[in-house]
Amino acid sequence: MWRRALGFLLLHPTFRSQPSIFSCTRLLSSNSDTQALYSFLQPSIFSLRKPSPHSASAAHHPDPLPPPNLYQTVDKAALENELQASLEKQSIDEAWKAFKALTAHSLLPGKHLANSLITSLSCFNDAHNLKRAFAALVFILERKPNIITAETVRKMLETMRKSNMMLPAFAAVRSMLKNLFYIEFAIWGPVLVELARKNGNLVALFRVLEEVCELIGRNKSLGFMKPDIEAFNAALEGCTCESRSVGDAEAVLDMMSAMAVMPDGTTFALMGFVYASEGLVDKIADLDQMMKELGISPDQKLYGSLIRGYLRSGDLEAVEKVVLCAVRQRVSSSVPDGNGEVCQKQTSSDRLVLDEETYSGIVKGFLGMGRIRDLARLIEKSQELEQGSFGTGCTVGSGIINGCVELGMLDKAHSIVDEMNALGATVGIGVYTSILKAYCREHRTAEAAQLVGEISSSGLRLDESSYDALIDVAMTTQDFQSAFSLFRDMREARMPNLKTSYLTIMTGLTENHRPELMASFLDEVVTDPRVEVGTHDWNSIIHSFCKLGRLEDARRTLRRMVFLRFEPNEQTYLSLVHGYSTAEKYFSVLMLWTQIRKRPAMKEQTNIMFDHNLIDAFLYALIKGGFFDAAMQVVEKAQEMKIFVDKWRYKQAFMETHKKLKLAKIRKKSFRKLEALISFKNWVGLNA
Repeated sequence: MWRRALGFLLLHPTFRSQPSIFSCTRLLSSNSDTQALYSFLQPSIFSLRKPSPHSASAAHHPDPLPPPNLYQTVDKAALENELQASLEKQSIDEAWKAFKALTAHSLLPGKHLANSLITSLSCFNDAHNLKRAFAALVFILERKPNIITAETVRKMLETMRKSNMMLPAFAAVRSMLKNLFYIEFAIWGPVLVELARKNGNLVALFRVLEEVCELIGRNKSLGFMKPDIEAFNAALEGCTCESRSVGDAEAVLDMMSAMAVMPDGTTFALMGFVYASEGLVDKIADLDQMMKELGISPDQKLYGSLIRGYLRSGDLEAVEKVVLCAVRQRVSSSVPDGNGEVCQKQTSSDRLVLDEETYSGIVKGFLGMGRIRDLARLIEKSQELEQGSFGTGCTVGSGIINGCVELGMLDKAHSIVDEMNALGATVGIGVYTSILKAYCREHRTAEAAQLVGEISSSGLRLDESSYDALIDVAMTTQDFQSAFSLFRDMREARMPNLKTSYLTIMTGLTENHRPELMASFLDEVVTDPRVEVGTHDWNSIIHSFCKLGRLEDARRTLRRMVFLRFEPNEQTYLSLVHGYSTAEKYFSVLMLWTQIRKRPAMKEQTNIMFDHNLIDAFLYALIKGGFFDAAMQVVEKAQEMKIFVDKWRYKQAFMETHKKLKLAKIRKKSFRKLEALISFKNWVGLNA
């Protein structure tokens, strides 16, 4: 089928009027390219000969190597041995001298030595040795090309690719073609494509492909040199985007037809761009026919190229038609399933109809000509076609508004909405959402609040991402009550996913040290099954209260936590112990330890995982408070759990606090306390 389509292309009057690509041979390099190449090679290899009065043509003739000396005999074997020895020792300068001595007498090294020299010179990733490799290759190609191997050329071109040396690479390929040295396209083609693209000179690639296709046209046995679709598309890109030549672009299509290379979506997108830029509507219709013949469906790339072309020519009416055509094509790919739901056959509803660059171009084109009302009408017409088939952020309206935002025209975006309201058009939630998120990113809370009011009054409902963005802005600006209000709205709107906004609020309150707000917020949402409240949330509140010294609030939170059947863990108690210790309320630490010992979990060891930090915190506080009986209970727990404790730390704590403690005084008060004290002193080694 594609062959018939290509035949259609060549037989169509539009293309028959163009001259054949093989009717003439174009120059392979311009004068500026030649000068640039000589500039690369100077001063060590080539130099421009000064023009003489006798020969103006000698001005640009390269002199790569010394002229032959016909009157002096030379031992070729000796020079080759010298060249080989230098290469083996990796003495590149000496190897180059030996090669120049051979060429000075019109001699060439053997095949192996010639390829080894060029490969060795190419291995050094520096310009000087690459110049030498290039000069040696061209010199040998001019005289005896059959001794060069394809692998040698591949290595040299690969080094040029890495060094971004475009002109020498192109010159080397031209020399190969000139001297009938033909190798597979895969060796040199991708290198030229990459270098030409990187240097913004894809037109040079077009000229090379012309000559290659002409050679293959004359000699079918050279089919291994046939360029691939990527190379043709790159050349086509140069003709359409760089030189903007319709004739050259169509010449590339002719070459593809002659080489039996089937065009793809990129090919048609590039041709659509150049035709739209020139206002060639009939030829765009021909392209459409060709695509149908080849079974290629229009895609985002094609529509984007057509739009950019029409924007270049200033045809905004054509831009509108293409946008609406793209929407129809997307809608037509959506079909109802057996349950009446919309599903996508070919494309995803979560993907933009056009890409972001295209939307930005549309915004610049319309607003640059003061056509705000036409842009509003375009959004209105698109919404009528979309009919809810696309995701909220994937409509044409949201794409255009996002384009305004990216271009720094947020106020213009709101003006478009005002214009739509003035026209009596329904503004989709996607349009509102894009503006709202932009206000949030710029922390323009007043405008965001006003827009939320407009959305509510229009009967629309925000999506989760919009609520998340608004709550994030509210927390960033420490407008906590607004964040709470928005979260209530989310719950009332039955949003299925509240996790992101919940975490945003809790994190913001923690960072701003507002545990009282965290506690009230947690009380409000703890029964909502959509909010995953865990022990760690209560721990955050307790930790914040303890850090602020509000220990009674921390205790109250602990009681509330237990009442709601959330099990405290080691982090809960660690925060409380640190808080009590900082306030020197060691008796509260004793009560906490007693509470833990009485809990069944203490025996089961399922809810509280005693680690070094918790043991250390309890032990240090109990010693400072003089509760040695409880301290020894902690020591027993540590030994049971095989947790290492630093006795020296606790000895130091005892000496700092209880250095003047009288045993006789304790004996009179409580014999049990005396036993606990003696046990502790024996444990830390104070009675030794």
